[in-house]
Amino acid sequence: MRKILLICTMTMLVFACKSGSTTPTTPEPVSNAPMTKLDRASQVGIKGDWQIVSVSYPGSDYIKVNSFNLADSKCLIGSTWHFISNNNKGNLTLNSPNCTGFTSAITWYINKEGQFVLKILDEGLKSKKVKTGFVLGVRNQSETSFELVDKINVGSKPTDVVYLFQKVN
Repeated sequence: MRKILLICTMTMLVFACKSGSTTPTTPEPVSNAPMTKLDRASQVGIKGDWQIVSVSYPGSDYIKVNSFNLADSKCLIGSTWHFISNNNKGNLTLNSPNCTGFTSAITWYINKEGQFVLKILDEGLKSKKVKTGFVLGVRNQSETSFELVDKINVGSKPTDVVYLFQKVN
């Protein structure tokens, strides 16, 4: 009984204090992201086809996170991402069997500060018409994997949501 009460209380606290986004209350304008210079070496390292193999954050068994204003974070597991480094374009496909499917074009870049800047494009819209996007940290980049880290607030406490990508043959 105590566990159920604790879980209900935590859930209510999270939903009362957390926005529906993985970014601050509204998606951060991409124009606010530092863009001094691009990190070409990191961008080339991400070129190709990738899959999200895990999404982790403290309390993930009890707390739902709406990733990229698209779907529950667990729906991103198994999603496929195609990154083109020479023009900073690509696409993503959410294809988890228990979630609504979704495909979209994206634009992206990695700046010298190690920030991954992402815009999800609506059909028919060009990147310059999209004024909002997401700024995530890049870490643990290798030839076969990398992590994107989003910072969210849960109960006024900063929390990292970590998306682990693995290279697809």
